[in-house]
Amino acid sequence: MKQLVLSMIAYAVQRDVDAVQLCKLSGIDVAALKKQQSATVSAQQLQDLWLNASRLTNDPLFGLHFGESLKPAALGIVGQIIQSSATVGEAITHAAALTHLVTDQVRMEINRSNKAFTVKLIPAQDYGATPPFAFRQLIDLLMVMVIHELDGLLLEKITPEGVRLAYTVPDQAEYERVFRCKPLKRHGEYALVFDIKYWEEPLLTANYELQELLLKKVSSMPQPVPDSQNLQTRIYNYLIANSYLGVSSLDDIAANFNVSPRSLQRKLKEEGVKYQDIADAVRRSLAVYYISSGNYPLKDISWMLGYNELSAFTRAFKRWTGSTPVNYQSL
Repeated sequence: MKQLVLSMIAYAVQRDVDAVQLCKLSGIDVAALKKQQSATVSAQQLQDLWLNASRLTNDPLFGLHFGESLKPAALGIVGQIIQSSATVGEAITHAAALTHLVTDQVRMEINRSNKAFTVKLIPAQDYGATPPFAFRQLIDLLMVMVIHELDGLLLEKITPEGVRLAYTVPDQAEYERVFRCKPLKRHGEYALVFDIKYWEEPLLTANYELQELLLKKVSSMPQPVPDSQNLQTRIYNYLIANSYLGVSSLDDIAANFNVSPRSLQRKLKEEGVKYQDIADAVRRSLAVYYISSGNYPLKDISWMLGYNELSAFTRAFKRWTGSTPVNYQSL
């Protein structure tokens, strides 16, 4: 949150706003914010900051334009983890798992099918079709960031197939320009839909060693308790975020989530999935990353993913991708 607030102030300064005036009007001690590691911004101060930044820039779409300009580095450690991810899918999965480090107003959820994946923002409070000004700015910011944070990390611009917002946008043409598609009003929804082809698209800034260090640092931070998030998404996010530990067994995951293995299996069955399906999805994502990085022999990758024999890993990889690991390396 602190990093985001500093980035917001910096963006306002680029728009010719005086930082001292903006912070004074918003009740924020900017000197303390810059110097003190423990400095925080209250909900009221953040709301005032959105209002004053919009007023002083004479831009009612401040959040939309801020999101368009924001680079991953402005999100601190979360942005670094996104940049160091292997693929778009991995980057967005990490972003979803770490949204709580940016804001406590919403959580992010990822749903995948054979044809598309959907990024949903789930508000902590239901505001209906008329959310407060500051909350709408935050939603605009976060949704635009999902699209624009990947600019420069790919060899093409990522474009959503659909954008759904719970409120009526004040400037349809500008929203369509920034979102790269026409946003539609949909009751109770904040969602971006992307073609599944983007999921395995490699990032130019992938760096496994750096990401491993960053994930270890994040794992020591206080974690939220996302009771309302579906279990398979929570498990997938946990396995990806802790991939440096290897893919955990069903018993280990059950212990981590404070349930018995049998209860975990039953709850996943209610969601129409088995633990093995989730573990395989994680192994597939990691396998593609490790092979694409070119830093690991196939035998080591096989071992890191829990396969005692290279032949077993080869069969699994061919089942996931239609290609053997050797052929995939040469692509």
